[in-house]
Amino acid sequence: MIRIEPIIGVSNVKKSSKWYQNLLGCKSNHGGDFFEILIDQDETTILCLHKWEEHNHPTLSNPKMAGNGLILYFRVDNLKEIWKNAQHLNAVIEATPNLNKNSGREEFSIRDLDNYFLIISL
Repeated sequence: MIRIEPIIGVSNVKKSSKWYQNLLGCKSNHGGDFFEILIDQDETTILCLHKWEEHNHPTLSNPKMAGNGLILYFRVDNLKEIWKNAQHLNAVIEATPNLNKNSGREEFSIRDLDNYFLIISL
């Protein structure tokens, strides 16, 4: 088995954790000021949040580089519910729900609290 468990740098771990939980309906499996593990309903890790400039990780040392070269692509089965959550959170909307001609999937794009680009796709 191979699975990716991405870790992204964030300014405020607790605030970002709450935001992602409200957006995706995931839950905390760690909690704290410096690191968070977010899991889905099957307790599979979907995303980890790490406070910028903690623990001397070289790629988590410059918050000005947040999201450069990265798209967080979430495949979900409840796109309409997550779209409503994004609107309720006043997320920065990059693209409203639409049919992606390349993938043939319905999707929308938003920015998170640290300006990461998220694509939410059915």
